[in-house]
Amino acid sequence: MKKGLILCAALVLSACSSSVDNTWYQLPSGAASMQVTSSQLNETQPMLWVQQVTVPDYLAGNGLVYQTSDVKYVIATNNLWASPLDQQLQQTLITNLSKALPGRLVAGAPLGAQHDTLNVTVTGFQGRYDGKAIVSGEWTLEHQGRLTKQAFNLVLPQTEDGYDAMVRTLAAGWQQTAQKIANSVVALN
Repeated sequence: MKKGLILCAALVLSACSSSVDNTWYQLPSGAASMQVTSSQLNETQPMLWVQQVTVPDYLAGNGLVYQTSDVKYVIATNNLWASPLDQQLQQTLITNLSKALPGRLVAGAPLGAQHDTLNVTVTGFQGRYDGKAIVSGEWTLEHQGRLTKQAFNLVLPQTEDGYDAMVRTLAAGWQQTAQKIANSVVALN
């Protein structure tokens, strides 16, 4: 009888200590990375160095961010970025710019003496209470000693509810931002 009581108590305690599973998210890149060997690099090939993508502190943590009102933000505790958001944004930006700028080498490190330099500051990258996703910030491009600075502010509707849809919508907004940057790079040449 005592053994049965102890077993029952153990089962009740283990049921009370159930844990919540974390869900990890990664921005879809849309394309495989290109391998470039040193023999493919030449001084006449235009190069673009994506020096950095920075995010504010509230986006720099592991949790996805959801805006619940015009002034209130919630950082998820169980829906997390698989790797730091600034790294994901930089990698997907390099991939998207590489696709949008054929014939130009786009990299996360300077690969030659002559290159354009791109810096991006992301100020918003979250879902919002009205079913929209926000992608905002500004980018600065240094091209032949001249600086070009441009703001971006996208408000995109989510087609479905949930974090999966939010991440896909944020990725689509980031891809649109990359395309606008690519169009500006082409216009400068």
